[in-house]
Amino acid sequence: MLVAANIPYPHWLNPADNTWQLVAATLVGMMSLPGLAVLYGGLVRKKFIVNTMMMVFMGFSITLLVWMLWGYNMAFGPISHFGPTGSFWSGFIGHFTPLSTAGAEQGQAVSGANTFVPFHFSTATLAYFQFVFAAITPLLFVGAFVGRLKFKAWLLIVPMWITLVYCVNACLLWGGGFFAQKGAVDYSGGYVIHLSAGVAAFVGAAILGPRRWQDRENAFPSNLMMVAIGAGIIWLGWNGFNGGDPFYAGVDAASAVLNTNVATATGVIVWVLWDMFLSKQKKPTFLGAINGMLCGLVAITPSAGWVNGTGAIIVGVTSSTIVWFAWNYLSKVRPFSKVDDALGVVYTHGIAGLIGGLLVGFLADPNMVEYGVAGSKYKGTGAVSVRGWFYGHSFHQLWEQMIAAAWIICWTAFGTALIFYVVKFLVKGLREDDETLRIGDVAIHEEEAFPDPTFGEPIDSPSHLHTDNV
Repeated sequence: MLVAANIPYPHWLNPADNTWQLVAATLVGMMSLPGLAVLYGGLVRKKFIVNTMMMVFMGFSITLLVWMLWGYNMAFGPISHFGPTGSFWSGFIGHFTPLSTAGAEQGQAVSGANTFVPFHFSTATLAYFQFVFAAITPLLFVGAFVGRLKFKAWLLIVPMWITLVYCVNACLLWGGGFFAQKGAVDYSGGYVIHLSAGVAAFVGAAILGPRRWQDRENAFPSNLMMVAIGAGIIWLGWNGFNGGDPFYAGVDAASAVLNTNVATATGVIVWVLWDMFLSKQKKPTFLGAINGMLCGLVAITPSAGWVNGTGAIIVGVTSSTIVWFAWNYLSKVRPFSKVDDALGVVYTHGIAGLIGGLLVGFLADPNMVEYGVAGSKYKGTGAVSVRGWFYGHSFHQLWEQMIAAAWIICWTAFGTALIFYVVKFLVKGLREDDETLRIGDVAIHEEEAFPDPTFGEPIDSPSHLHTDNV
């Protein structure tokens, strides 16, 4: 009886759900560190590897502090209600307050993101899980700016963008805000993360201007092996990305993980086939396979637990095909041809995220139950699912998806432009000077990814013979 009376966790905490959320959050965190750091580091020129990795690590760190000090409660805390109940401004943003007390961290998680059933873990668990989603978003769009953005400009862009853009979008779609109340859905971030990252990449790159022509003409990946490692971490880390978003270690989490991998594998195959039969070289390419992987991952994200296996395959085929044609043909048309998006973020994240979000309106299967199973053994009010046009011939869900997408595009474009112009004024220009860009990492950080053996030592005293080497 003594053992039973001293249970080491609160009555509302489910150890399985809590464990899965923390594991899922860690998998998502690994998508950033080391996943994106290694992927982007392998894709850029050798002289910008350190700079790229530094931006990823610093962006991740800055976002966590912003999240703890005000970001979490802005996105997932109590709604501020700046307008009449039911109006847009009544569900626009949460309170600008920190998450800093023992009670705030260890109390049961409560959020407008989930009002159907209670969370079975603490606020600390939910806050960390949502943080890694927030953190990866600016790290995705920094890929558009590599090779010219000032490092100190990045240190200002991240906290301002998370506050003004990400927290607003997250509150409106995930935190119980206006679009969530209207019925728009985004299972795991196709809109809040990927569509907004693609828009921010495009707008930011347009303001920043192109790379030096020498860097554009010689934009060869520094290390495809590192690209493979980073891409592999991101693919498998996505199991936490989509599998963690039901917030419970239940059947829908398993379906989301399976559908994620099905759509991704389909995306890889379809892109490679297009390369083989329609590209100028008519050869399969590894970088093409990576693009197809990203298309599948991104496009299934808005619907991972709401589509069935057939829907997942359709998502993979559709997204990879549309983005392949956009990458090869839309990129040659204004304004896309005039914007130097270094790693193609607007295509593999922006366009793929938009496609995935809209496909929810067609493919969501009401038999894919996220919470509860309607019937005699279920004590709730019924099952939570989403119905697409193919299963009810109603365009209501598609309409809500379109309205939410239009908001994400417009607000993100406006917020990103405002932030970039403000930062440009504060740091006296967004770009490093041409001489610094010619040299790269050594000029910016006094480091390089693959230094010569004598780097930092006398030339006539190789490191293996140096007297200090004992």
